[in-house]
Amino acid sequence: MPLIVSAFASGLLFGLGLIVSQMVNPAKVLGFLDIFGNWDPSLAFVMGGAVVVSALGHLIAKRRGVPVLAPRLEIPTRRDLDPRLMGGAALFGVGWGLVGLCPGPALTALTFGPWQVLVFVAAMIIGMAIFRLVPADWPQVTFRREAARVDD
Repeated sequence: MPLIVSAFASGLLFGLGLIVSQMVNPAKVLGFLDIFGNWDPSLAFVMGGAVVVSALGHLIAKRRGVPVLAPRLEIPTRRDLDPRLMGGAALFGVGWGLVGLCPGPALTALTFGPWQVLVFVAAMIIGMAIFRLVPADWPQVTFRREAARVDD
C-alpha cells in the first residue's frame, strides 16, 4: 500500500508541476521551441529546475544504496545508442515540436484541454499498441566494423 500511495503522490506532484509551469499549454511549449522566432525562454527554467532536482535525487539514491519502498536500487547502466533509441528520440522530438505536447503533459491536459488533446492521447495509445506488436529484433540493424586485414 505505501508504494501505491507514493506513486499516486508522485504523479499528483508531477501533474501539478506541469500545470503550474504551463508545460500542458502547447502554445507555451511551441513558443519555447521557436528559437528563431518569438522565443519564450521561460520553460528553460522549468527544465533547469527538473535537472537539478533529478540530479539531487539520483545522488541521494546512490548514497543511500537502498530505496525506501523497493527491495533494491535499479539505476540504468546501459550507455549504448542503437537505431531504435535514436529513431524513437527523433520521432518524439518531431512530434513534440509539431504539436507542443508530450505524453506527461498530454495526460495532464486531458482534464481541461481542448479536443485536440484527446486526439493526441488516442494517437499516442494507438502508437504504443503498434509498438507492442512489432518484434524486438525488427528491423535488425547492426553496426559492425570489420577488422582491418593485413596482407603479408
